[in-house]
Amino acid sequence: MEDKIREILAAHGKLAVNASTVGVDDDLYAAGLTSHASVNVMLGLEDAFDVEFPDEALKKGTFSSIRNLAETVSKLVDEAA
Repeated sequence: MEDKIREILAAHGKLAVNASTVGVDDDLYAAGLTSHASVNVMLGLEDAFDVEFPDEALKKGTFSSIRNLAETVSKLVDEAA
C-alpha cells in the first residue's frame, strides 16, 4: 500500500522532493504538499483503492504522513469489504 501511496504522491502531491525518498513518518507538508495538492492526492487514493474519504478524515493530520494515509486508507478498505 505504501508504494501505491508514493505513486499517487508523486503524480498528484507536487512534492519538492522525490516521493520515493520520503519516510513513512516524514511530514508531507514540510516536503511540499499543499492543501490544494492534498485534495488531488485524496482523489487519487479514492480512485486507486475504490474508497471514499468521509468528512471526519478530511483533516490536515490525515495527509501529514504516508503512515497516516496508509492507516486511513486501510481502515476505509476494510470497512468497504
